[in-house]
Amino acid sequence: MTDFSSPKGVSRRGLLQGATALGTAALILPASVRRASAEPKRGGILRVAQASGSTTDSYDPATWDSQFVQVLHTARCGYLTEIAADGSLVGEVAESWEASADAMTWTFKLRDGITYHSGGNVTAADVVASINYHRGDESKSAAKPIVEAITDIKADGNNVVFTLNAGNADFPFIMSDYHLPILPSSDGKIDPMTKDGCGGYIIDSWEPGVSAKLSRNPNYWKTDRAWFDGIELVSILDSAARQNALITGEVDVIDPVDRNTVSLLERAAGIKILATTGTQHYVFPMDTRVAPFTDNNVRQALKYALDRQEMVDKILGGYGSVGNDHPIGPSNRYFNKDLEQHSYDPDKAKFFLKEAGMDRLNVQLSAADAAFTGAVDAAVLYSEKAAAAGITIEVVREPNDGYWDNVWMKKPWCASYWGGRPTEDWMFTTAYAAGAPWNESFWDNARFNELLIAARSELNEETRRAMYYEMQDLCANQGGTVMPMYASYVMGMSDKVAHPEVVAANWTLDGFRAIERWWFA
Repeated sequence: MTDFSSPKGVSRRGLLQGATALGTAALILPASVRRASAEPKRGGILRVAQASGSTTDSYDPATWDSQFVQVLHTARCGYLTEIAADGSLVGEVAESWEASADAMTWTFKLRDGITYHSGGNVTAADVVASINYHRGDESKSAAKPIVEAITDIKADGNNVVFTLNAGNADFPFIMSDYHLPILPSSDGKIDPMTKDGCGGYIIDSWEPGVSAKLSRNPNYWKTDRAWFDGIELVSILDSAARQNALITGEVDVIDPVDRNTVSLLERAAGIKILATTGTQHYVFPMDTRVAPFTDNNVRQALKYALDRQEMVDKILGGYGSVGNDHPIGPSNRYFNKDLEQHSYDPDKAKFFLKEAGMDRLNVQLSAADAAFTGAVDAAVLYSEKAAAAGITIEVVREPNDGYWDNVWMKKPWCASYWGGRPTEDWMFTTAYAAGAPWNESFWDNARFNELLIAARSELNEETRRAMYYEMQDLCANQGGTVMPMYASYVMGMSDKVAHPEVVAANWTLDGFRAIERWWFA
């Protein structure tokens, strides 16, 4: 055994946003800020305004998709594993885990002494019932696709043993998905509508789509977390209203900050901006089954016909970094740092067009800001730069309403986005594997698919690294997705709010865990 101890049924929104965060890049703060926030202390009510929340939000973890419920229930619940701020995996309800030599059997040892808000102990039976809720033919859970590989779960004393249909060296990361909280069970089943949990905060009241109030769990097992006495979460969808609430002191934190007005907050007294860049990325996938995108020379021409840095500067306001036409970010364990960076090169784009037997290229690019904020402007910038390479891109402005149903994976070339995944396999399997439901470019590369299966069960780090390096090369130079930029999560907060030196970027708000990791200075 290898020891890893540690100190549409489903909607597009639910799966693409909701399969846990992608690999994390942490923000390391200047020394002056580190000194100011070095010593956590208890007390105070943290007020957070978010640009999400719906009247249809529920206690049922199978339905969680908005960031409001992600933050709310991460504060209420505990999970087998947790993605730390630096991107590593640590134990939460599980204190350690180990794999069989083929990575098909995983045994998780549960931590002693964890109790629910209601007072009962967290048990191995609870873990089995909590994960089983998302499995089976009748499951409507957004997490169903990521637990399909589990063929059996059983309790063995204080351990839980998972059997998979194939080896998966990254399985413990999957157990950190925010749809998979550990909840109390009875007769082998959980009540998905329970308000109970074993997290740092207890929900006192919640009006879905409006606000929620929480109080600190006095029996929380993490003695170095949950610093605030209470939490108030409020949904403010309008960006101007959200910003004004921070300026006037009605709230302490807002998420996100409108990039068009972030400069105003940067100059405001008593307010600071926190930006973290992880693996959230914006893309333009092509349907590789449809001409002219069937020709890889055309795909390569398009990858050299855009100015990535200009997009980062103008669309993201500098809050991001350039991409390289594959979905693995610098914060991932197996990021290919040696891969040549694609850059704006009209002459090289013309070369690839000529290789495709073309002097000029005329294509349509569908975009709407529903894909990502600034998607239409990004497409226009793309069009302007591509003209120098003899490429005419007609930008089709699609309606925001119904974009994911009527445009995404329907039109031959369109705008899209991904929040990312914590592991290379998770990301590749979801969006690049042949036949995957969310393979938005319909790409099918035999070598890539072969490596994907082999790398998944490979426990040797260097061997896996070589495989994932090659897969990133294949995506970048043979794939059907143009990936111009990683987008930062941008938050605004009172300078009275303090946080650790390293802040997670797998999701916004410190990987959804700001409520338990932050404090008042």
